[in-house]
Amino acid sequence: MRSRAQILRPRSAGQSAGSRLARLPRLHSDAAQSRAGRNEVHRQCGHRPVAGVPATSDNDDSATSLVIEFKNVGKIYKSLLGNSVRAVEEFSLVVGDGEILGIAGPNGAGKTTLIAMMLGYLRPTTGTVEIGGISARHYVERNGIGYMSELISINPKWRAQTALVRYATLAGISDAEVSRRVDYVVELLGLAEHREKKVKALSKGNLQRLGLAQALLRDEQILVLDEPTHGLDPVWTQRFRDIVDDLRDPQRTIIIASHNLDELQRLADRVAIIDRGRLQRLVSTGYEHAAPAITRFRVTIVSGHELVRAAFPHAEDVGRGEYDVTVRSIQELNAALANLISKGALVASVVPERSVLEQQFREAVGESQ
Repeated sequence: MRSRAQILRPRSAGQSAGSRLARLPRLHSDAAQSRAGRNEVHRQCGHRPVAGVPATSDNDDSATSLVIEFKNVGKIYKSLLGNSVRAVEEFSLVVGDGEILGIAGPNGAGKTTLIAMMLGYLRPTTGTVEIGGISARHYVERNGIGYMSELISINPKWRAQTALVRYATLAGISDAEVSRRVDYVVELLGLAEHREKKVKALSKGNLQRLGLAQALLRDEQILVLDEPTHGLDPVWTQRFRDIVDDLRDPQRTIIIASHNLDELQRLADRVAIIDRGRLQRLVSTGYEHAAPAITRFRVTIVSGHELVRAAFPHAEDVGRGEYDVTVRSIQELNAALANLISKGALVASVVPERSVLEQQFREAVGESQ
């Protein structure tokens, strides 16, 4: 199966890095982009050539509802010795058009298997996975999905620029557009100074950014990111969040699998918590665009305890002058603390507790043991 990617319109001069990214129309290959040429790139990239499959759909999918539906999906792996492992069991979930869905779970929970079935790499043992009413495999073959894998596997001898050009060609981007699109993702992901470096010379963080750049080469309606911030420093982790916020679109569905629960609560509309191959909980994050995650803090008060309820109406008194408070933003927390202090209370400390999602995760995974 061919790699697909996503392309965004370059920012005009003077636009900030966090400015809204505009969606481009779906692209089609030039006639000059022959199947033989694409198959040669498949060979160089280590992929099996795919004959008879168009590089892009000839239909305009922009108005098509692309609901992703897992219907009672199960997957069993069988070994040569006859042993079997049940990786996914009775998994049902509907991902809405334009939704950002987070997938969380401990190691071995079945996240990678679910993604592989959605991408068409694996066939379910039972049940079906459909995108827009057709099998996931057929959808991917006809239209493509922007995908960033957890482990970035690119020929270590290639230069970063060469890798992006080859993947752009592989994705069916016309020769006339390849250079412009590669230049854009290089700028977006801060890879300009690394574009002539060989892949084997890139740091873990830069390799991760190269993998994300590959996934953003084309404009796809579905984007799947598996552990996208693994290895990124705090600056680029925040930049990634800005990019995802700017990718939010009623006609684009984004799925993010991550162990970083804070990241999922900040970005996702809902988070599917899975363990032992089953959907344990589906948590709504209460996402409102640009609103930080709902977070719990423990506030320690030395004096002025009678003033706490006025500043934090739902504070929980846990004893010894400590209160657990829940807020929707840092701004809300600061405003309440300022109100408390202005009335004479003496605040000794403010310590972040678990996020709502983290609490749900711990409960869900604990219940499944």
